[in-house]
Formats: sequence, structure tokens, C-alpha cells
Amino acid sequence: MSVHSLKEWNDLAAQIKPSRQMFVNGRFEDAASGKTFDTINPATGEVIAAIAEGDSVDIDRAVTAARNSFDRGVWSEEAPMNRKAVLLKLAELIRSNLDELALLDSMDMGKTVEDAATVDVPGSALFFQWYAEAIDKIYDEVAPTGPGDLALITREPLGVVGAVVPWNFPLDMATWKAAAALAAGNSVVLKPAEQSPLSALRLAELAMEAGLPEGVLNVVPGYGETAGRALGLHQDVDCLAFTGSTPVGKMFQQYAGQSNMKQVWLETGGKSPNLIFADCDNLEAAADMAAFGIFFNQGEVCSANSRLLVERSIHQDFVQMLIARAENFQPGNPLDPSSKMGAIVSQEQYDRILKMIASGKKDADCVTGGNAIKIDNRGLYVEPTIFDNVQCGSEIETDEIFGPVLSVIPFDTEEEAVEIANNTIYGLAASLWTGNLSRAHRVSRKLKAGTVSVNTVDALSPMTPFGGFKQSGVGRDLSLHALDKYTALKTTWIKY
Repeated sequence: MSVHSLKEWNDLAAQIKPSRQMFVNGRFEDAASGKTFDTINPATGEVIAAIAEGDSVDIDRAVTAARNSFDRGVWSEEAPMNRKAVLLKLAELIRSNLDELALLDSMDMGKTVEDAATVDVPGSALFFQWYAEAIDKIYDEVAPTGPGDLALITREPLGVVGAVVPWNFPLDMATWKAAAALAAGNSVVLKPAEQSPLSALRLAELAMEAGLPEGVLNVVPGYGETAGRALGLHQDVDCLAFTGSTPVGKMFQQYAGQSNMKQVWLETGGKSPNLIFADCDNLEAAADMAAFGIFFNQGEVCSANSRLLVERSIHQDFVQMLIARAENFQPGNPLDPSSKMGAIVSQEQYDRILKMIASGKKDADCVTGGNAIKIDNRGLYVEPTIFDNVQCGSEIETDEIFGPVLSVIPFDTEEEAVEIANNTIYGLAASLWTGNLSRAHRVSRKLKAGTVSVNTVDALSPMTPFGGFKQSGVGRDLSLHALDKYTALKTTWIKY
């Protein structure tokens, strides 16, 4: 159901005046260097705003502000009920500013405003609400010592958390890190992706309005090689949480070793398999979700089901079902409520996707899509693309494309399907479709993935942990387990 019409979204977009400065110690400031960079609407090619370009000097200012706020205890030592009230207020402010936040993300990175307004922004509010409600419901422990001893086990915040988040879900990913870190009592320095900084800056402003003390949440836009690197190397950052590519995740691990051995938690690449067995009870539903699993958000999803493994006896029929469904995901103006895919985030990503499609055309059968298109003679758009009979080990089968490109691979046996599914450096997510309960349990246990969705794709909730095995990262976002990343256990042993 549409939130607004195309005209209404266009009218609202014309009224938006996004923040252009970084947010440090409770106020907006220019970069120390005075430099700016342009954030560009990929649907139109137009510059939205010139944003303050943070570097190591600005990161140091932000970390100092975060450290001071933590050491003063204005948030870290605040009563749990009071911290809960602030984050609940922030959740409500996100909801009451839904249109603005949805437009900021849509214009900044090209996603459809309908998805941002019905999925991303409500989800961000829910995550803040969920962690707020958890704050006063987590108990410490008393160890079972003998008479004359009392051993207390307390969970304490780490201090300053650096968070580096990607461009595909700008507000959501900032929330996944910040909500849990703040709920645990930490202060945060957030570096949004340079392609999509606008909603993170607005989030910081709303956090202050909700009552978050100065210096507890700081946002420094900038480039990875400057601001991101400075955050990773900073001696006074206690923990670094990152979502993005595997190569960059490895760099943050190196930065930790070169500096203060800060904890590094990574959610990195994925090449998620989706296994369709012939005993699936509802192939129509499986086809619907297979298309959604790769074409949602232009395929710019770390856990996108980009490898489709289909049992050979249903392979040809299932591919035809997918081709029909791909038509429903033709890209369009992101502000048009009828559009199911928007624009690709940047020229760099657009070029990479087209390069991968060209590679796929040499090795497999392109059965639909495979072309770049324009909407109103402008913008970075790619058709939903399906390759059939993809060879295992080919570039489009092994490499994360991060675009609307699906690789279909037929298989003959369950054992072969599992082997193909696991033959990857990644292990973020997997899906499987079967009407056989024993197979569902058996295959789920064999798949090397942080989340296995059975008879659906990409199942996700604030109640369940999200993260990967192998080179898809370490640590978990979401659920109470995310608090493990942002706290440390302290033992206090009292002899009496």
C-alpha cells in the first residue's frame, strides 16, 4: 500500500533541506579542513548537497567528545530506566519523521522510497524500541562460590564504539550498530558511507532531541581511506563495528593490530545460496521469494540470494517462472510508488555490475535482462538479470556482485546441492525450499551460514542474531547476542 503518490513524494523531496555538516559533541560543525564532497542522487545525477568531509582530525575530535561523555558518566552511568526512556523517545521520533528519513535514503542511494518508508524506517524505529526495552531486563550474575565468598559477574560497556556502515541500507545499518551500542551504555562515533550520509546526520539530530547527552552519538562523514582508516587506527576507540566488503573488513583487523588491539566485529560479504528441491510444496511461492531475494533493493543486499540451486527435474520450469517474475522488478523512478527497483547507488557500482554481467554472458545463458537502461533519459539503472546453467567456479558464481544479477545452477542430488552451496569463501545466509521436514533439518545443519531460512528467504528479526561464518565476518548484529560485542564481563570477588 502506497504511503504517498509520485507527485506527493516529489513535492516533499523539494522541501527537504538535509544537514551538510558533521555532528560532533552535540552540534553541527564544518570539517576542520573546510573540505566537502558531493552526495549525488543516482536516479538523476544531480548533486543533493556538499557534505563536510571528515578526516583524521575530525575523527579525533569526535572520539575525544565520545570519550569525555563516557568518562563523565552522563550516559554510561545513567539509570537503565532513563536510558530506556531516551531510546524509546528516539524510536518515536524516527516514526514521526518517516517521510523525511525515507526520502533522504531514497535520494541518497537510489532505493525506492516505498521500500524505505515501509521497511527501512519502520525497521529502524523497531530496532531502537527493541533495544530500549531490553535495557532494564538484563540481569547480572552471582557465581556459585562457597561460604565466605561473593563473586559478582557484571556486564559493563566498553567505552567508545566506532561504527562504519555501508550505503545499501543507510539508516537501518546505522541503527543496527548504534541501537545496541547505546543500549549497552557506550558512546558512539559513526562514519556513514560517503555515498549515503544524510539519514545518519538526521538520526544524530533526532537523538539529541530525544534527550541523548552531548558527545554520546557523533557522526563524521568522509571517505574510507581517511575517516574510516583513522577510526580503525585510533588508540582511544575500544571497539570497531563494521558492515561492508570483506577486503575492507580485513583492513580493519589490521588497523586493530597496528593500534590498540581494539575489538573488531565484522559483517562482510556474501554469496548466499537458495536451494529449491523438487519436493517443495509450493513452487509458486518459492519462485516469488527467489525473485524477491535477489531483486529487492536492486540486489544491493549483503545476504541477497544470488545463487539459485534448482533440482534438475524442475529446473527448466522453475527458470521460466523466474523470468516471468523478473518483469515485475523492472527499475523505475525511485519516488514512483509503483517502482519495484530503483537506481544503482553510484557510477562505480553501476560499472562493476555491468562488467560482471559482461563476464557472465561469456560463460552462461543470459535468459532475461542484462542491460543498462535510463529512466526519463537519466540515472543509473540495471535490468533484473538471470543467468542460467552457470558454471561453478565462474566469476558470476563466486564473486559478490551486489546488484540485480541471479546465477542459476541445476543439481541432481542433495549431497551435490550442499557441496555447491558451501563451496564459497562466504557464509552469511542460505535458503532452502522443501516439503520434507527431515530434509529441512538435515540440510540446514550442513549449510555453512549464519542464517538458514527454510521455505522463505532472508528471514530476519530483532529477536534473532544476524552475521556470518567464514569470510562473511565475526560477531552478530541484532538480538541480545549483539550486546556481547559492546560489553565486557567483569568479575568482582569479595571475601568476607
